[in-house]
Amino acid sequence: MTTIPASASVRVIRGDAEALAVAAQLAAKFAAGAADRDAHRRLPEAELAELSASGLLGLTVPAAHGGADVATTTLSEVFRLLAAADPNLAQIPQSHFAYVNVLRAQGTPEQQRFFFAELLAGKRFGNAQSEAGTKHVQDYRTRLTPAGPAEFTLNGVKHYSTGALFAHWIPVLAKDPEDKLQVAYVPADAPGLSIVDDWNGMGQRTTASGTVRLAEVRVPAGHVVPHHRTFTGPQLHGAVAQLLHAAIDAGIAGGALAEAAEFVRTRSRPWFESGAERADQDPLTIQRFGELTVAVRGAEALLATAAAEVDRARANLADTTAAAASVAVAVAKVAADRAAIEVTNALFEVAGTRSALDELNLHRHWRNARTHTLHDPVRWKIQHIGRHTLTGEHPPRHGLI
Repeated sequence: MTTIPASASVRVIRGDAEALAVAAQLAAKFAAGAADRDAHRRLPEAELAELSASGLLGLTVPAAHGGADVATTTLSEVFRLLAAADPNLAQIPQSHFAYVNVLRAQGTPEQQRFFFAELLAGKRFGNAQSEAGTKHVQDYRTRLTPAGPAEFTLNGVKHYSTGALFAHWIPVLAKDPEDKLQVAYVPADAPGLSIVDDWNGMGQRTTASGTVRLAEVRVPAGHVVPHHRTFTGPQLHGAVAQLLHAAIDAGIAGGALAEAAEFVRTRSRPWFESGAERADQDPLTIQRFGELTVAVRGAEALLATAAAEVDRARANLADTTAAAASVAVAVAKVAADRAAIEVTNALFEVAGTRSALDELNLHRHWRNARTHTLHDPVRWKIQHIGRHTLTGEHPPRHGLI
């Protein structure tokens, strides 16, 4: 785990424009080492320390607690910018912001004061959510058990724990004795908690999405938040979480398109039948880049539209506005998913044979896209979109749409 020295200066971002400027600056820096980090699976500890120091991890802290409380449109654009540079670095804090939202919605004033101050000091939330071998993705075996006055114990095993290896605090999803869903915020160095760096996916290699084991981990009641209440009324928890996934996919697509264009301009040869002097003059290559640009810009536009719909719902939260936001996010996720897969696959088509050389590591774009788009299958999102269009039926409140 990377720690921030007590003397480290952590920026406090004051507004949306500043957030976007900082994200663009960091993205340009992170892009330079993305291929090398992927090729050698060099975990981005230094880059995450920079991300913490930048203040971007505190973007959604409410203004009353000293944060910028940026618009959702800004947050999604920050993620898209980071993902275009390195989608690993964008995915690592995705759960961070999801669990900030849990505190915003269900945390007590004391919990909010404590944890929001931690966020503004650059602390990172991880993720101990998914479990392997259960009936389905929302079947949780991890248990939170009373262990005396104002204290609990946690026992269980979590997989795909993106961000945990780099976190200061690890939010753990668990069921209480009444089978209600709770989030326990556990310090990464808590006795009985161990993090195993065993992630070996073909893509998103440096997210370190490994295993978290919990054996009689003590948790004070003040660090437990009743997440089950989030889903008892209109909510945007799922919409925001899914929007950030869509932003990552849109970023992957845009980053791959930009690198493909640079490769064709500088390193590819035209097909001899084209009569062109350069690869970027080949009419069939030009045509394909036009098609890919339409796919990427369409995904980016739908992402912005969905984020604006979430902001509208934040201002007037009701069943109808929450449903409209969830559907808009689902549409954006479908488009971003498709764009990411299409562009990262077509990269080789337009760049030619040399682009397949392992030493160039251009295949990381496809591997990242194919791996990340496995989150929350879009075929089910299309079902909810279709029902909403035909009958006005609202999407379910399960937090994944």
